[in-house]
Amino acid sequence: MSTSALFAYVLVALVGVMTPGLDTMLMLRHTLLGGRRAGFRALTGINLGCLVWGTASIAGLTALLTASRIAYDVVRIVGAAYLIWLGASALWKSFRRHQAPPEIGVEPGRGALRAGLVTNLLNPKVGVFYLSLLPQFLPAGSGQAAWGALLVLIHVSIGWLWMGTVLLLAAQARRFLLRDAVRRWLDRLTATVLIGLGLRIATESR
Repeated sequence: MSTSALFAYVLVALVGVMTPGLDTMLMLRHTLLGGRRAGFRALTGINLGCLVWGTASIAGLTALLTASRIAYDVVRIVGAAYLIWLGASALWKSFRRHQAPPEIGVEPGRGALRAGLVTNLLNPKVGVFYLSLLPQFLPAGSGQAAWGALLVLIHVSIGWLWMGTVLLLAAQARRFLLRDAVRRWLDRLTATVLIGLGLRIATESR
């Protein structure tokens, strides 16, 4: 692979990672309502999902999502339902909660990692992103699997660096944002956004 092609890929991956989306929203929610540790667990789950999608793309499995509208829609609808469930359950808890500590605003422990992983795996656009992007930068000839693995790792590494930086900045603002009244409305706002994202994913076309 030429240096110019590698640089172009890094630039495209960086722009994709820096563009706010579902993964950023989920990571910020866990960081602000569950703390830095919960945020990093959610971020770990998100990047594990990227590794799974990247591996599947290299193996050619995600070609099914591009070729089959039914397969794509099944993953999309299940993912949308999961997002709506996450948002609705969080919204319900926010109205029932009174003086509980902010850490219960999101699932503790492994729940944050699971939420990041499942949300990413149930977003078919991640697989389509890899499948449409990687072939444009893979060199011809042998060794394409190794180059593909490298490109996936570069993308995940960029995601770690950028989203990790955003996470640390959000953690610094957490003390103000978790004042009782601010926390309650922040919890409801992020829960509503999750529901909205789920509805958008459920109703949009490919």
